[in-house]
Amino acid sequence: MSSSQIIGTAAARSPMARTRRSPNAGSPRSQKPALDEASLVERLKRGDQTALEAIFESYSGKLYRVAQRILGEAADTEEVIQDVFWTVYRKAASFKGESQLSTWLYRLTVNAALGRVRRGKKKKEVEYEEFMPKFQKDGHHRIRPVVDWSDTLDEKYAQEEIHALIGKALGQLKPIDKSVIVLSDLEDLSDREIAAAVGLTVSAVKTRLHRARLFMRGILAVQLGYSAT
Repeated sequence: MSSSQIIGTAAARSPMARTRRSPNAGSPRSQKPALDEASLVERLKRGDQTALEAIFESYSGKLYRVAQRILGEAADTEEVIQDVFWTVYRKAASFKGESQLSTWLYRLTVNAALGRVRRGKKKKEVEYEEFMPKFQKDGHHRIRPVVDWSDTLDEKYAQEEIHALIGKALGQLKPIDKSVIVLSDLEDLSDREIAAAVGLTVSAVKTRLHRARLFMRGILAVQLGYSAT
């Protein structure tokens, strides 16, 4: 059976269509009953397609959301998710159970999405330093007074506008940093889970999260007419 036939069978009950209609769907810590992952993986290793369907039903919406936020294009995202589950079916034997199944799936998804980004059209990267806070020798912000505009966002902008601003800021991040931000702030994974998913140390994840959040705050400040520093 071809990859498209296998994934097509699994997709028949896919939540991805619901995910596209509702981009603010729940976090990975969903309220569905816990899967017997060990049993599913063992069945999958024996070529049981119903096990693939069960995994697809449980995880495809979450993985689609991650890939789409990294890639930004629905067509690319659908191809990535198809590739991911084809890889899951073909390489189930390589999963040794040393991490959670979800971690393996996130790792496959992030790697596939980043691979597509690297193969795509190159765009000029924004220099983070331009949007990072600047400090004087005494530790005070270089530009004062410092305005805390974040608490007034809901008062001045509709949710759709806020989401658009955040999406634009996300788009300025380097792909690996975008992946880390998406998994942490939008998918609610722990630093340890993110490290396993993207192949970084926990300390590297913490560093990238901190810089990416400062950068996004600076980008948002400029978009809203404030100083980035």
